[in-house]
Amino acid sequence: MAHWQDGRAVLRVGADLTEIPLEVAASYGARTRGLLGRDGIDGAMLLTPAASVHTFRMRFAIDVAYLDRAFGVLAVVTMAPGRLGLPRLRSRHVLESAAGAMAGWGLRAGTTVAVDTAGRLAP
Repeated sequence: MAHWQDGRAVLRVGADLTEIPLEVAASYGARTRGLLGRDGIDGAMLLTPAASVHTFRMRFAIDVAYLDRAFGVLAVVTMAPGRLGLPRLRSRHVLESAAGAMAGWGLRAGTTVAVDTAGRLAP
């Protein structure tokens, strides 16, 4: 996918056909705002481009998955509010969800995810 836009999409993890609601934050404003001011999230948020995140002023703990260019998962960490995540060298995208959600989806290092925006799968 050449150019990302803010909006809604569907996330798929590995070969699982389960559709996970996804919010895409591609603009500077949307990436900066992220999950701030929310009490939770249904599904996940994709920050693109992104190599790191923070949880300052967050109201809840989150799972963070660092993704490479091909949407391969480099690492998954859980971050409590008030933390600064270290940048990941090969990370091009970051997925955020409520703490514990990613384990339930089977998302872990080495997994590949796909993003479906209006019927188009990326990567």
